[in-house]
Parts: sequence; structure tokens; C-alpha cells
Amino acid sequence: MRLEIGNFHIQDVDFGDETVFENGLLTINKEKALQVVYEDDRITDADIVIARPNDPIRITPVKDAVEPRCKVSDDAMFPGVTNKLVPAGTGRMHVLKGGCVLAVGKHWGGFQDGLIDMSGPGSYQTMFSYLVNICLVADTNEDEENNEQQKRNTALRHAAMRLSEYLGECVRDMEPDGLEVYELPPLNQSDDRVRKLPGVVYVLQLQSQMIESGYNSLVYGWDTGNMLPTLLHPNELLDGAVVSGSFMPSSSKISTYQHVNNATVKRLMWEHGVTINFLGVIVSNLNVALEEKQRSAMRVKQIANSLGAEGAVVCEEGYGNPDTDFILAISELEDAGIRTVGITNEATGRDGRSQPLVDLSIKADALVSTGNVSQLLRLDPMEMVVGDLQSLARDGNSGGWEGSIKADGSIEMENNGIFCADANTGNHFKTVVEY
Repeated sequence: MRLEIGNFHIQDVDFGDETVFENGLLTINKEKALQVVYEDDRITDADIVIARPNDPIRITPVKDAVEPRCKVSDDAMFPGVTNKLVPAGTGRMHVLKGGCVLAVGKHWGGFQDGLIDMSGPGSYQTMFSYLVNICLVADTNEDEENNEQQKRNTALRHAAMRLSEYLGECVRDMEPDGLEVYELPPLNQSDDRVRKLPGVVYVLQLQSQMIESGYNSLVYGWDTGNMLPTLLHPNELLDGAVVSGSFMPSSSKISTYQHVNNATVKRLMWEHGVTINFLGVIVSNLNVALEEKQRSAMRVKQIANSLGAEGAVVCEEGYGNPDTDFILAISELEDAGIRTVGITNEATGRDGRSQPLVDLSIKADALVSTGNVSQLLRLDPMEMVVGDLQSLARDGNSGGWEGSIKADGSIEMENNGIFCADANTGNHFKTVVEY
């Protein structure tokens, strides 16, 4: 399978008469862009606000992030979700790099929603502070969700996908600044030199703990709570086959933007044929009942064994209850003789002294930490708030509480509520401080 990604690098974004990209400037016709948003009649009120790096802007509640892009070949973006169900992973994609569409609630937030600061100390917490953010700020008529801590946010999240595709269409017929090519042949077509390299799989554990539909991550539009672990070609992930869900403390969330830009998968692709034989992506899920956890871990091992894997990288979306799925998968792989590295965050308390994971095993002896969800942050007020700052304390944001917002507009919160701060896919720039 061969996937070509043509990149157009955004320097700035502004509003104008037409939606065009020229000399690094993305100009958006706001009226036409909002027409795409209002295609879903559940959206009652919407606006688009631009937030640039170093702006004195705070954005919350953020529900998802989507990269502006379009499929140039005869395929579809986000197959099975906002477009027809077709195979992903081949053809050509054009991408507006450096820009991002954020789905932001105008009034209602929840446990799974996050905060982004475009400047100041808070901006060091998440990669999204360094992108030019096109904020879709909207209300919906989903009144039954407004007072719920857990919200599906389906209308707004899917509107962000449609908006990102609308913006991406403006570079459909243009020549990109650069071209990335991702190509991985069928396993039986690899040459002898590649087959002699260590076989490695990437295991992506997607959040799927909600029983009702509409909350969990999607694979080709299919609720991951109803699936067994399955094998994907890496290109399928980079081409939009996986869409972020709406249940997960925000710092631990893997956004739709991060799925298609999964830095770990891209690095494994680059290492294929050089240091490793990259065998593919095993998409797994995170369950509630112990038997379900054991079943998924067993299937991950069976798939990896069938592929002849000698090494594995396991990425967990979330923490707490999912730590058991994470450790079980690592243990099963290690028992099969497959050397495994795990990537996850920690919940060590504000003082860093608590047990980092709910479940542990001596077999999990190679773990990469992406941060402490309980890290306490004190952030100065911002000149402008996009969205609704009160939602941080009022609506159960996983990092906020009553009293988080001070009289002067400054806030106190945990890293838990910073949007995608822990970046378990490797789109990350935090490091460990050694004491």
C-alpha cells in the first residue's frame, strides 16, 4: 500500500472573500465555512475564531482537534464517519500543515474536554499551543447532554471534521511544498534482507469504556467497544480510518489530529527496512470487565505471534481502569517472547508519590512516561477566552473543580484538563527531569 501526503505549510490564517491558500496564508470565507458546519441541524449557533501561537488567548472547552486536509485521489476522508465507507491507506492526501480545526463548546463542557493556552506557561503543556488554531465555537440542541458530565459531542466533533475537509479542498489542485510517501508491502512480498530484521508491531489501545454508542473511538465508523483487536496497515491510521472518541480525561485523549499524525507510527515506518521489519498496527480497545480485558490482551498476543513479531510498542489512551488492559497486553506479549515497550502517562498525585499505574507487573520493565496527569498548574489570566472559561469548574472538567477560576481570571487546575497534554502517540516535547 502506498500513501502520498502532500504538505502545504501554513504561516497564518485570516478571513476574506474566498477560501484560498497562497504564499503560506490560508484565507477563509467564514460564511461559506459556516454553511458546512450548519449542514447538521443539531448545531444551533456557531462562529469561527482564529488563535495564533503567542496570542494572549485561552481556549476551552476543547472537544477534538482535526487537521485540515482533503483526499485528492478517488477516496474519502474519515470513511464510515462523515463520508462513505471505503478502504483507507492508499492514494494521495493534501494537508495544510501547521493549522488545526478545534471543536470548542460555546457554553457546555464536560469531563472529557480540555483547555489550551496559546501563550504563557500553559502553552508548554500541549503541542496544540504551537499551531494556528481555527476554533469552531458552537452550541447544539443536544439539551439532554448539557447537564451530563459525559457528553457525546457528536454534532460538534463531526462538524469539525467537515470543516477541516472544506478547508483542505482549497489545495486540492495545487502542487505541495513537499511530499511524504508511506509504503509498506504485504508481508509475503518483503525481501529477504527485510525479513531478517526484527519484526515489530505497534499496539494502539483506543478508549472504548462506554456501553452506549457515540462516546467511544471509531475504526471505519465502528464503535471500538464492540470490536476484537484487529490488524491495520499503518497507512490506514495515517489516512483517517481511526477517529477520536469523547470519553477520556483530556490530557490522556488521543485527538483525531494525532491519529493521522501518529509520530510513533511514522518513525516505525521510517525505520522499516533499516533497523526493523514493521509488521503493522494492532488496534485494540480498553474495556471495563476483566474477562473483556483478558480477551483483548490474548487476541493482541495471537495476532502478534501470527505475524512473527519479536518486538512490540503498546500505546495506552488514558489511565486508571485502562491500566489493567495496558499491563495485561504487555504481559501477554512478554510471555510469548515478544519484547515490549509501553507508552503511557502516570497518575502519581500532585506530590508525585502515588503509584503511577493502577496495575503493575515485573514483566512491564520498559515503560515510557508521557507525564503526570495530577501535575498542579497555576496559570495567569488571558486577555481573551475562546469558548467558556466557567466550564472548567462548572461542568466537571477532569482537571478543574469548584474554585479553579479566581476572581482575576487566573486559574488553578491539574494537567488532567489540558487538551492532549500527555500525547501518548509521540507528538510530544516534554521530558523527564532527573532529581
